[in-house]
Amino acid sequence: MVNVDGSLFIQIINFIVLIWILNLVLYRPIRGILRQRKEKVTGLEQNIETFQVGVKEKEDAFASGIKAARAKGLQEKEALIQQAQDEEREVVAGINARAQEELSKVKEKIAREADEVRQTLMKDVDAFAEEIGQKILGRAV
Repeated sequence: MVNVDGSLFIQIINFIVLIWILNLVLYRPIRGILRQRKEKVTGLEQNIETFQVGVKEKEDAFASGIKAARAKGLQEKEALIQQAQDEEREVVAGINARAQEELSKVKEKIAREADEVRQTLMKDVDAFAEEIGQKILGRAV
């Protein structure tokens, strides 16, 4: 059996005082440290989320920059190809013009020489005809 005497009240008061002292000395500081740690972890999580958003934005900006650079490079390549084709056409057109010019000069030269030979032969046609006639007839015509 339990005897209820004055020591029970002293034990209850002792227990309450002990809980109060432990609360002041041990529990409140531990709860404060836990609260600080939780705030710190929450702050770090927010920083991580912020940095992740920043990284995502930078990755997107980098990707769009690469796309823009590729597009610009492709445009410059196409422009250079077009310029080279234009220069090629100009060179070929110049060569064709010179070839046509030389061809017309050669044709003129051949036509002139043919006329000169024809005129020379026309002058000598009568002499040749007379000579052929003499050979065929065997006498002077």
